[in-house]
Amino acid sequence: MKRIIRNIAAILVGMTFVLGYSSCDVDLLDTTPSSSISSANVWESPILARAAVMGVYNELYEKFSKNCTGQTLGIPYDAFSSVMDIDMNWKNSCFVISGSCTPSTSAVSTHYKFYYTIIYRANDVINNIDNVPEMDDEEKAKLKAECKFLRAWAYFYLNVLWKGVPIYTENVPNSEATKARSSESEVWNLIISDLTDCINEVNLPNKYAKGNSDYGRITKGAAYALRGQVYQFLEDYTKALADFEAIEPMGYSLYSPSDGEKGNDDFFQLFKPANEQCDEMIFSIQCVETTDMGNPRGINYGNRCTGGSAWNNYLPNPAFVEMFECADGSDFNWEKYCQGWDSMNPTERVVFFLRDGLESGNGHWGTTDATSDYKSLYDNMVAYGADMTKYLDQGNEERIRKAYEDRDPRLMQSIITPYSTYEGNQSGIGNHTWTLRWPYILDAGEPYDIRTDTNSKFYYLWRKYVTENDECTTRWVYSEDIILCRYAEILLRRAECLNELGRTDEAIIYVNMIRKRAGHVLLNDPTYPATSVKGQEDMRQRIRKEFYVELGGEDSMFFNELRWGTWYDRKFKDNSSNQVGALNSNGLMQIWGETTYKHLSVGEHIKVWPIPAKEREMNPNLTQNAGWQD
Repeated sequence: MKRIIRNIAAILVGMTFVLGYSSCDVDLLDTTPSSSISSANVWESPILARAAVMGVYNELYEKFSKNCTGQTLGIPYDAFSSVMDIDMNWKNSCFVISGSCTPSTSAVSTHYKFYYTIIYRANDVINNIDNVPEMDDEEKAKLKAECKFLRAWAYFYLNVLWKGVPIYTENVPNSEATKARSSESEVWNLIISDLTDCINEVNLPNKYAKGNSDYGRITKGAAYALRGQVYQFLEDYTKALADFEAIEPMGYSLYSPSDGEKGNDDFFQLFKPANEQCDEMIFSIQCVETTDMGNPRGINYGNRCTGGSAWNNYLPNPAFVEMFECADGSDFNWEKYCQGWDSMNPTERVVFFLRDGLESGNGHWGTTDATSDYKSLYDNMVAYGADMTKYLDQGNEERIRKAYEDRDPRLMQSIITPYSTYEGNQSGIGNHTWTLRWPYILDAGEPYDIRTDTNSKFYYLWRKYVTENDECTTRWVYSEDIILCRYAEILLRRAECLNELGRTDEAIIYVNMIRKRAGHVLLNDPTYPATSVKGQEDMRQRIRKEFYVELGGEDSMFFNELRWGTWYDRKFKDNSSNQVGALNSNGLMQIWGETTYKHLSVGEHIKVWPIPAKEREMNPNLTQNAGWQD
């Protein structure tokens, strides 16, 4: 599939016919053929018809691979969630948190256009591929099913973000694209119908095995997974559960070669190119080492010691990091590791994160005696407001490391935490081991601190999806596939449905499967009292926390927060466990809770995005969502 996509991309350069854009925008989405190959000609050739199908898939790269930070469509959806925040240099590229979103905001139109482009391309295939000569009926049926999935996928996101949109199942001229918005329920029904057709299509396989030339194409497993999510949004947990259960016998399973042994790194290895086609993967974007077709998260999630020199555009939020349990299954509490934390303000807490040797002046970097420099750093921290009465000159680093090492193993496999190491690659140095320390001193020689785009601040950094050593040395061409759905997520959704149906004991089984893979303590382990589940509501919160620690950074949590009705409060209100001395914990925060910038909201109506003003100008039948004024 990767090879096919790369080759088809070259073909698509000369095929601007039906692979054009949605009929909903006259200026931006002109569907008039501009090459010698007309739409009708496409369906006279099996080769061109197959390329048209690949054109639907190819559009996914516009969102997940082609764009980087600064190009709005490429912002990971989890940057909209409470999981992570955008670096100060790029925050204005995110209209959701800028406090200035209007129906005329170009980013809103960009997202709207993206999904309708997929719909337009899929419609063309669905309505025309039966006419292709010299193509087997079985292949036609399979390709049509794939495009019905992709159309359903696009309508799914439109419906979640805009709550009811115009339904087009056949492409019409721009002048006739004047349908009113269908209701949210009507859109859900179309999505369910399309996905049901996929599931019922005998020519669509349940899954593809690793190495299959069609790996990456749509499967029944993906269709069941998406339809189950629709039923979850509808709170029809019985039907959702049935769909998630149907995936089990298809051959999907958790990647777990170590079988849950304590101290294993299976979770970390899951996100490596070597395992991108393991049986856990249900739907993923096939990335290759080619410009605009690589995985940009290795760069945007990385740091200046990544892949030659990457950017830490997206930074894990401290409140998210605090959700990872202690090793005994208890909730994390800073006071357990840093006594006095609860009564201190954030700047005073800086003391707990300082490197050793500042008070005595021990240590050096480069070839010079650094005694005066270390003392200067000490004085700077005093001036900053750190409570240096709690500083341990030769034990500060060890104390703070315990706060992270004594946790759910997925924490340090997902996040580069203070005083943990990272195997990177930096121009001029090559492969090396760097350490996240504060304050930063030097990365090009001893002590080899991790350098970032934000050296004057101290943030958590991503480890998940970030390349190591020389896995990637050319920007934007990291070959690790972008995961859109994996089996662990299905197990969590299955657990959630069971719990909502009052079958809490059964739900525990599926959560424990995931915790075991990670090497974490299991729920209801009598050795660890904190793991005892105390009824349905307690389990509901445990399942939600499990979603965060398992899937954070994978573009799932924004939509889960919307579904749970928790997104607005988690994104725009104070959520960190900074206790008494907390500053505004809404926004990008340094590790100790000091706010760099706050998220700004235009109001609670941002929960549902505005219909783009330009779309309403072209189609007067489009009504606007509540709270938005054109």
